[in-house]
This record gives sequence, C-alpha cells and structure tokens, in this order.
Amino acid sequence: MTGTIALVVAATGCGGGTGAESAPGKVTSITALDYYTDEPEHAQWGEILSACGKSAGVRVEQTSVPGASLVPKVLQRASSRTLPDLLMLDNPDLQQIAQTGALTPLDRYGVDSSGFAKGILSAGTYNGKVYGLAPYVSTIALFYNKDMLAKAGVAVPRTWDELKAAAAKLTRPGRYGMAVDANATFEGTWQFLPFLWSNGGDEKRLDTPQAAQALQLWVDLVKSGSMSKSVLNWTQADLHDQFAAGRAAMMINGPWRIPALDKDKNLHWGVAPIPAPRPGQTPVTPLGGEVWTVPQSAATARQEKAAQVLACLNSSSIMLALAKQHFTVPSRTAVAAQYAEQVPSMAAFVKSVEAARARTGELGVKWPKAATGIYTAIQSALTGEQTPEEALRHAQQIATSN
Repeated sequence: MTGTIALVVAATGCGGGTGAESAPGKVTSITALDYYTDEPEHAQWGEILSACGKSAGVRVEQTSVPGASLVPKVLQRASSRTLPDLLMLDNPDLQQIAQTGALTPLDRYGVDSSGFAKGILSAGTYNGKVYGLAPYVSTIALFYNKDMLAKAGVAVPRTWDELKAAAAKLTRPGRYGMAVDANATFEGTWQFLPFLWSNGGDEKRLDTPQAAQALQLWVDLVKSGSMSKSVLNWTQADLHDQFAAGRAAMMINGPWRIPALDKDKNLHWGVAPIPAPRPGQTPVTPLGGEVWTVPQSAATARQEKAAQVLACLNSSSIMLALAKQHFTVPSRTAVAAQYAEQVPSMAAFVKSVEAARARTGELGVKWPKAATGIYTAIQSALTGEQTPEEALRHAQQIATSN
C-alpha cells in the first residue's frame, strides 16, 4: 500500500493549503505525537502525515513513543506547555486529557465532523464539545473455523444459548469450542463488554442481575469444559495462536488479526457478530481506535495548520484508504458501508460498529476504575473464588472507591 495514501491525498487535495508557506513568518512545519512505534505502522503513518502535511503546506515532524508512555508524557508536557501541534490519543484517554484543558475543540477550526456514527463521535467528545476525531475504529466479533463447524453440523451461533450449544459440540480432546481473553487487564474488560452491554448491563452499576447473567455465561463455558481455564491468562494474541493451531474452534477477536489469518491457506475461517442474549438482538460492542486532537498552544497559526492536517486524516477518501491498509472500519457511516462491500471479511465489524459504544461514554474519566472492577470480577468468578453476584458487588466497590 506504500504510496497509495499520498496518491489519494494528491487526487483529492484534502486539507487545503497552498505553497505560500515559505513566505516570511509563515508556518513551515508542525509536530505530531503518536504511539505507532511498530513497523510497518510507524512508516505507514509517517507517510500519511507527510502527505496530509503537504496538502496543508507544512512538513509534519512525527514522533512516536510506546503506548504505555504516551499519556504520562502528554500530562507532563501539558503542565510545561510543550505539547505537539497534533496529538494522537487512544480514545478512552481523551476525556482525561481534555479535562486538563490541554486540548482545543475542533469546531474552532471548522473541522467537519458530520457523517460519523454517534458512538464514534462520542469517543472524541468531552462536555459536549468534539476534541478528537478518529479516521477509523475497530471492535470485536466472533471468528469461527468453517471446517470444524461444518464437520460438527453446527451453525454459526447468533444467541447465547446457541453459543453454549455450539461450543459444547465443538469441544473435544485437544480442542475447545470457544475462546475469550479474560485476563486481568483492560483487554479482558474490553472482551467482556459485548456480553455485559448486550444484556442491558451498565458500567454505572455493575452489581445488577443483567451483569451477573453475562458473567455467568463465561463461568458456564469454563465449567462445562467448552472453554479453557487458561483464558484467565490469555491475551488476544494468544487467542489467535490457539485458533490458528486448531485448539479453539471459535474466538472473540478483532480485525487486526485478519492479515495473519489470511496467510494460512489451510485455515478456512469466517467472522460474524458476537452472539446476543436473545434472537434478533444487535450486539453492543466497544469501540477501539485512536483520535487525533489539536492541543492548546500560543501559536494560533500552527494550530490552524494542525487542524488542516487532522481534517485531511478524517476525509472520506483517506478513511477508506487507511481502513484497507489497517483492516479497520472507516468512521463515517457512508464510507463504512462502501468499505463492507469492497472488503467482505470486514462486513461483520462494520455492522457491529453501527451500534458500538465508546468505553468512556457513560463514566468519562471514571471509566478506568470501572474497567478495573470488571476484570477483577471476571478473574474471581472464573476461578470459582466468588459467584458472579459476589464478584460484581466487589467490582462495584472498586468502581466507586476514592
């Protein structure tokens, strides 16, 4: 895909700007900070930032730091007023940074935020103002081994009851029917959210019957032997390895796994929305992805240029090109629909994104405490230390603790 983004930018002329930036006193370069340290992602984003910068008449100087270092670095630089001109944030972190006053609302620059799915726009919103826009998003869905399901005479499950029955039929020595990531991190919480939310559970109140029913489903899958107890330690990368090796017939995972799955020509897989509690329901899944923001600065001209680059990143043509490059879902609904037709393996993710929710949508900056409570409850319930009800009562205490 190298060069594709630059060609798209050149063809569409997105971002505006002219070559007049070399005039005295004009902005000729801006800085950008992200956490795309791995290749080829770092180089790909360097290419698009350069292309969008060129269309805005500036050079973009990209710096990438490890994901765990980004927010501490941003908070440090915010206090010393040395933030970059353009800043990428993981969408759950936007609330925390916006709360400090370090970001500027995008309507100040006339950035177009129309056509974005409601949940996606809320991920970049703080106190009713849009501070960040995501060129693309991701979520999770159900991957399944077509050969295994066909041999067992199992249809792709669409409800919880069908999921339990299918997982049981697909389980045999050396193979589990189902696999999830239930580890003690925010990743474990992320995987549980579709089950919690789709059943009417809510992070504002974790100790409800709806939440307990969702957690009971995971407990039942482990107790019955349809799911390995090792899910307590598995990451999403581990799920992929189990699935690819034929040790799991179904798994919950994201579209970023598709390139690796495609390389295995002997593996025949499909992807479908995560099963919902009852027939006809649309599952509610969490939104992943990064938003781009324009930090506060005394240099208004630099902010204007950063906003032009941000607008370019979020233009429809760039969204589509990026989604194809990264196996993600374009954030504008109309573009996502076009993408689903062009890339069928992404159709389930496009459908799920329509009803997906931002993790910080309800609790804002208080979300991390609730997320910690949720993964703690998952660990306690799946190990049998506590019942789902007891584990979720404890989770609520963690979520509301000072």
